[in-house]
Amino acid sequence: MEKVKKSFPVTGMTCASCAASVEKALGLQRGVEAAVVNLATNTVSVTFDAQTTKADSLKKSVQSVGYDLIIEEGKAGSDRQNEEAHRYYRDLKRNVVLSLICSVPLMVLGMMPMSIHVPGAVYISWALATPVILFPGRRFFTGAWKQLRHRSANMDTLVALSTGIAYLFSVFNVLFPEYWHQKGMEAGVYFEASAVVVTFVLLGKLLEERAKSDTSGAIKKLMGMQPQTVTRVGADNAQVEIPISDVDKGDILIAKPGDKLAVDGLVVSGGSWVDESMITGEPIAVEKTEGCKVFAGTINQKGSFRYRAEHVGSSTVLAKIIKAVQDAQGSKAPVQKLVDRVAAVFVPVVIVLALLALALWLVFGGDQGFAHGFLAFVTVLVIACPCALGLATPTAIMVGLGKGAEMGILIRDAECLENATRINAMVLDKTGTITEGRPDVTGVLWENDGDTVLWSSVVLGMEQQSEHPLAGAMVQYFLGQGVAPAAVNSFSSITGGGVTSIYNGQLYFLGSHNLLASMNIKVPEMFKAKIAEWTAQAFSVVYLFDFKEVLGAIALSDKLREQASQAIADMQRSGIDVYMLTGDNQATAAAIAASAGITHFKAEVDPAGKAAFISELQKSGKVVGMVGDGINDSQALAIADVSIAMGKGSDIAMDVAGITLLASDPGRIPGALKLSGATVRIIRQNLFWAFVYNVIGIPIAAGALYPLTGYMLNPMIAGAAMALSSVSVVSNSLRLRFTKI
Repeated sequence: MEKVKKSFPVTGMTCASCAASVEKALGLQRGVEAAVVNLATNTVSVTFDAQTTKADSLKKSVQSVGYDLIIEEGKAGSDRQNEEAHRYYRDLKRNVVLSLICSVPLMVLGMMPMSIHVPGAVYISWALATPVILFPGRRFFTGAWKQLRHRSANMDTLVALSTGIAYLFSVFNVLFPEYWHQKGMEAGVYFEASAVVVTFVLLGKLLEERAKSDTSGAIKKLMGMQPQTVTRVGADNAQVEIPISDVDKGDILIAKPGDKLAVDGLVVSGGSWVDESMITGEPIAVEKTEGCKVFAGTINQKGSFRYRAEHVGSSTVLAKIIKAVQDAQGSKAPVQKLVDRVAAVFVPVVIVLALLALALWLVFGGDQGFAHGFLAFVTVLVIACPCALGLATPTAIMVGLGKGAEMGILIRDAECLENATRINAMVLDKTGTITEGRPDVTGVLWENDGDTVLWSSVVLGMEQQSEHPLAGAMVQYFLGQGVAPAAVNSFSSITGGGVTSIYNGQLYFLGSHNLLASMNIKVPEMFKAKIAEWTAQAFSVVYLFDFKEVLGAIALSDKLREQASQAIADMQRSGIDVYMLTGDNQATAAAIAASAGITHFKAEVDPAGKAAFISELQKSGKVVGMVGDGINDSQALAIADVSIAMGKGSDIAMDVAGITLLASDPGRIPGALKLSGATVRIIRQNLFWAFVYNVIGIPIAAGALYPLTGYMLNPMIAGAAMALSSVSVVSNSLRLRFTKI
């Protein structure tokens, strides 16, 4: 089985019922595991077995229910999608203009007092309404016909039924008024209602499309960071400007002052300061010298340098960020499941309610029963709005996750976004999260009369093969002391304890006090006073020893991150219990916890112990968030309800964490939680108003207020309300762009 996940643009969708139809059609295909439609972007994300199902069969299944799938990949697919979107918007704009030209005089004519008689008013109304129904309104009738052919229904069905019946009924009454006169009834006409409803719906769609375009502003901004061309240095040192698509790994490129970097790479000569705020969210430019990493989309400042392409195309950090945000924006929040169930039956239920309203008026309406019943039938069909329901969740998610990306906060999916609002316990790894993760050696203590040169060499040889944060500090220190690394062999890592190697037939251990104690090796008396002093200052202590005795001790200090204390205080104020876990000894952990303002901490914990600790919190009823580096803490991150990885550049743990902070700044943790909370609040507001609108609007349209007030809702007002309901949902989502995080 070759499971793949791809996103395809869908054409022809207008409401939540359309989305449900597309998902159902794709879900019935053999080999399709899941299909999720995002109505805000008009795309569908399909997870399927590539050996069983091909894109062509997916396209045919979508076409079978009246829509279409764009399956072309790369530039061809993007061009076609843009072309379709541009054509749709252009046609919509033209239809709105034509509808307004005809509908405005129709409304004026319809609102004139009965005392003012306009000769031929009925025929003028007929003449003005007909072009609206036949041309701008044609899209609703063709859409409804497609749905009927596939035994389905959507918003087009509601609009086509309401406006079509109102128009045809009015034509009949103009041509055969005596039919009603013989029954003692007036031959009413509803030309203005049919035309103005079409106009309002189209105008609402136009405003909705513009607003939906704004919701994807963050993705457009990210894509705009990618330059179209770049200067490549040839073998003869000649400089040639080439399209970014022609850049290959290993090419030498030039970054001139003000240039956007084209790909990820390594600086090979020159130097400058680079603005990386668009990726990390940090406003201060970063100095780049030979050997430094640079990333696509970042902006070179005043200097100039050459860099070698390391990652190109879809493998750059920027491309991964864009892909991660697009995938997240296409995901569904758990609350969306209720909306999907409602959307699946919404249109048929509305048609039944409209017919029921007509029947009740015919039975209980008296002399005006048919007139009021017909008006109620049309108005119920017009006012019902599945669009607002369908747009409530995806638009908020798009804006929220886009804002997060601009701030350097990547949220994997909508489920993670929703879960983050329920966190009441946050577990923080110490090294690299609370502290800077860039420790320095602050002291070295050797056993008396020992071969300190040999032991220094062994430590350097062992740590050069280790990936632990402390290892880099020791390597840098001993190299700076002019020590030559020993050619150690049989290197192995002891999880949560340290490392071991053999040199000249002697087995050496380098690790924590826990590892030392597990082997029943005592700390020499001469070491104890100094080690107590180090631990009191929150230094980490690493021991070098063999099977018999301690040979040396190395103290390392790691500074508290600048924003750590404030971030922890913010979380505690919001009712979240904060815990710190570390492999360090109790004294060091206590000192760091006190500096950071943390009450709950646990020292000398290995990776498995961190996962067990989180599991214990969950069993006690806590919803647990875990913050770590995404690699050493992967076991704990995997078990947490919400996992947060702190990273920067290409080292970010996108594959591990639900939330990734692109900058190594704990101050972003409360920001990510606030963003999640704000987004979920907007989703709930949208869904509340979308449901309330339909629950209140449909009974009023059916005439529920008439027995009390004598008021019957005009279909034109219903059309305006329906159009505004969708626009209001999208506009409410756009408020997230201005939310302070």
